[in-house]
Amino acid sequence: MDLINTSESLSRLCRNLATERFITVDTEFMRETTYWPDLCLVQVAGDTAQGLIDPMAPGMDLTPFFDLMSDPSVLKVFHAARQDIEIMVHKAGIVPHPVFDTQIAAMVCGFGDQVGYEAIVRRLARAQIDKSSRFTDWSRRPLSDKQLAYALADVTHLRVVYLALKSELDRNGREHWLREEMDILTNPATYRTEPEDAWKRIKLRLRSKRQLGVLMEVAAWREREARDKNVPRSRILKDDAVAEIATQIPQTREALGQLRALPRGIANSRLGEVLLKAVADGLSRDPKSLPQPSEERAEMTEAAQAAAEVLKLALKVVCQKEGIAPRLVASTSDIDALAEREDADINLMKGWRRELFGNVALSIKRGEAVIGFDQGEVRVMTTAKLC
Repeated sequence: MDLINTSESLSRLCRNLATERFITVDTEFMRETTYWPDLCLVQVAGDTAQGLIDPMAPGMDLTPFFDLMSDPSVLKVFHAARQDIEIMVHKAGIVPHPVFDTQIAAMVCGFGDQVGYEAIVRRLARAQIDKSSRFTDWSRRPLSDKQLAYALADVTHLRVVYLALKSELDRNGREHWLREEMDILTNPATYRTEPEDAWKRIKLRLRSKRQLGVLMEVAAWREREARDKNVPRSRILKDDAVAEIATQIPQTREALGQLRALPRGIANSRLGEVLLKAVADGLSRDPKSLPQPSEERAEMTEAAQAAAEVLKLALKVVCQKEGIAPRLVASTSDIDALAEREDADINLMKGWRRELFGNVALSIKRGEAVIGFDQGEVRVMTTAKLC
């Protein structure tokens, strides 16, 4: 089994695949030592052609592949597509379309929350994947025949999985649900990352807006540094160091040097000067422009907490009846928000999610529906039925 390692052979493959109704796609990449993922291998398969593309080959021009990804006449099938698409956005500035994500489709069809590829291949393709090559360093050359066979199997089995899920969606009438999710997945805004939003990645309870302003500035500085130098964020500054700076707010080199999470000597280095400037910039932010810190947010009332518990139970009941993964329908934060406010601006109250459960949840909140037993089964029933 040979890798496609010339631009000419890649062009031939992509011309053949461009005549297909759908193709399956997967990528292998490494990002342990970089900010941006290094694309190491691309697997594609159609009905009559398939191949393993070596993006690391000298002189390889991936333009034919990216053109294929942008071809609206060919459906691109992925499993857990987000990271694959992110790579293409970074490498070529394109978002593949149209797209079918078998992981999301499986959740829509009731296969559980974020079902793994191996599990779904066993269930739908009746095949067993050899796991021995799953931790391959895909950047090393040459790759063995066993590694290449493992990589190609990802996309050949995916064809069978797609056809089975497509058939189930046709049967259950939920294709428009999936379409809404694919619209999000293929929206360029989904892959837009701003350093100013980097603070949201750090889980930290803050007591004041002063701390939040510092966290935002330090996290944004770290994000820009990591991106510009193409190294992992932790190579610039570890999360616990960012968190300690935000909570302690050091404003002098001496105070900075007292922080346990910072390596010794940083306070008196150029990095120490940069960090103190970020702290100062954070403290100078207008408090009115900042969101509410976690510990300053109003606690849910007892009534809202009770409503949230009832709605979580109702979600489980409805999703079990409809055969869909609850996690896809509503997050815990969605449920909490709806328990507090009927006009909450959340995904649960939009599109197919509102159709499936949002309106039911509102009916329960308004006393128009209850959870009860009907012929021995737990159901959500209108109160009119109880009269």
